[in-house]
Amino acid sequence: MRTYYRGSDALVTDDHFVWRASSTHIFAVGELRNIVIVRGPLTGVSQGPALAAGAGLLLLAATSWTLLGSTVGYTATAAAILLAVMVMSITGRRTTRVWHLLATYRGGTVTIYSASDLRIFNQVARALRRSLENTHPARRREDLAAA
Repeated sequence: MRTYYRGSDALVTDDHFVWRASSTHIFAVGELRNIVIVRGPLTGVSQGPALAAGAGLLLLAATSWTLLGSTVGYTATAAAILLAVMVMSITGRRTTRVWHLLATYRGGTVTIYSASDLRIFNQVARALRRSLENTHPARRREDLAAA
C-alpha cells in the first residue's frame, strides 16, 4: 500500500482517504466522484470596536481642549491617537479562509477534508489527485474521455 500524504490531520493512501478532524472520517478512494475544491468566505477580526474606541477618545480630547486649554488638548489628542493605533495593531486584521474538498461519496455530497492552511490543503489535494491517477488509471481515462 502506497502512502501519498501522512500528516496530523489527514492520511492519503492507494485505497483510503482519512480525515482526522474532531472525529475520524474514512473514505474509500475508489468510491469518490466529482471531487471539487471550494473556497470558503474570509473570516477575521472586526476593526469596528477599535475605531469606535478611537472616535470616543478623540471626542474626549476635543472636549478637554475646549474646557481645559490647548496644552491638555494636545496631550489628550496624542494619547487618543496612540491608544487607537495600539488597539488596532493588537487586534490586527487576522483574516483566514477555510478551504474544502467536496466529493460525491456513496450517492451523497460530503466534505472529505477542510483546512485553513492553504499550503497543507494543497498538499492533501495533490496527494488525493495522485492517488486517483495512480491507483485507478482506467477510471481516469473514462473521466477524461467524458470531458
